[in-house]
Order: sequence, then structure tokens, then C-alpha cells
Amino acid sequence: MKLTWKDPRAIAEELYDENPDLDPLTISFEKMHAMIVALPDFDDDPEASNEKILEAILVAWMDERD
Repeated sequence: MKLTWKDPRAIAEELYDENPDLDPLTISFEKMHAMIVALPDFDDDPEASNEKILEAILVAWMDERD
């Protein structure tokens, strides 16, 4: 499945699967952005993200940890 910025929950699941011990609150949005665009299934314009999208991914990633 190809991931796009419209898939915050799926992106968060991938980030959690690849980094289960990482607390997402300890990384910057810039670092998280780089991690997202490096995901094997990510297939979208890296410049099409914004703070609102990254916040949605962060919240979903925190939910994955619970």
C-alpha cells in the first residue's frame, strides 16, 4: 500500500513498527518529516506536508504507543 500525506494513521503505524522504542515527543517535526519520506511505502510529494498533517501523524503515533 502506498502511503500519502492523507494517511496519517497508516503513516503513524509504519513509524511505530519501525521505531517501537522511540518516543515521538522527543523528535522535531523536521526529523519526523525525514523519517516519513524515508518510509519504503511513502509515495507523495515531500513538500506537500504541513504542520497540521505532521501533528495528526504525531497524535496517531502516540495512540499507537498506548
